[in-house]
Amino acid sequence: MAWEDRTPFEAIESTFGLPEKSVIALMRKELKPGSFRSWRKRVSGRRTKHESLRPDDILRAYCPSQYKHR
Repeated sequence: MAWEDRTPFEAIESTFGLPEKSVIALMRKELKPGSFRSWRKRVSGRRTKHESLRPDDILRAYCPSQYKHR
């Protein structure tokens, strides 16, 4: 969920109980250094990663397309 750009940190916290700082620490620990830097650059300031900054018409917590059967 953290890797997906459109999943807000609040959805991760409500699902797994991990606040944003813990998600960042987990990503830092689990990803390669370059992958972590890419991810942080991508999500830093991203409107879709924070529910308060998302448009009001988006109500989902995650991108459903990633769960389609292929």
